[in-house]
Amino acid sequence: MPQLIILSVIQAFFLCAGQVLLKLGVQALPPFVMSWGYIGKVLTDWWLLACGVSFTLAGLLWMYILRHYEFSQAYPLSSLAYVFGMVASLLVFHEQIAVTQWVGILLIMAGCYFVAN
Repeated sequence: MPQLIILSVIQAFFLCAGQVLLKLGVQALPPFVMSWGYIGKVLTDWWLLACGVSFTLAGLLWMYILRHYEFSQAYPLSSLAYVFGMVASLLVFHEQIAVTQWVGILLIMAGCYFVAN
């Protein structure tokens, strides 16, 4: 079980990192214009390329987890991505987090603890 927790934390981190990189990438793009030049900018944007790598790593790790662990334990642990997302919204995007949102994060973490034990 400790290995599942470690793998789930890493997978959730890559999943959250992909979302953060996606947001940074789309914020850096110029306004949408249907043209080959715009598509070229999207395909060569470093934020979006890093996003794709992060999502790929998360997907590969998720396939490994699904193959080797019970779904009833693995799937609830994927909600750790919400915890990382909340922390990223605070640290990367400097968003305000309400107390009720922190309570929700604590409940998610408690749920993961109970599922893992």
